[in-house]
Amino acid sequence: MEELLRTNDITLIPLVRTLLNEEGIDSFELDVNMSVLEGSIGILPRRLMVRTDQIDQARRLLREAGVNFEG
Repeated sequence: MEELLRTNDITLIPLVRTLLNEEGIDSFELDVNMSVLEGSIGILPRRLMVRTDQIDQARRLLREAGVNFEG
């Protein structure tokens, strides 16, 4: 798996996961439970991973959808 995006924006990951799911691209969210350690203040970013063989397709999809996901 490769990292597709890393963000503190709690609305971005659900949006991206929806777009990916509609295209049949598997994704997995990491760092979901980190809010327990940080006290739910949102300073630790969450990561969204996709399969290595689907990373290019996922990046292309997000660019076409106008999603700013690259640093």
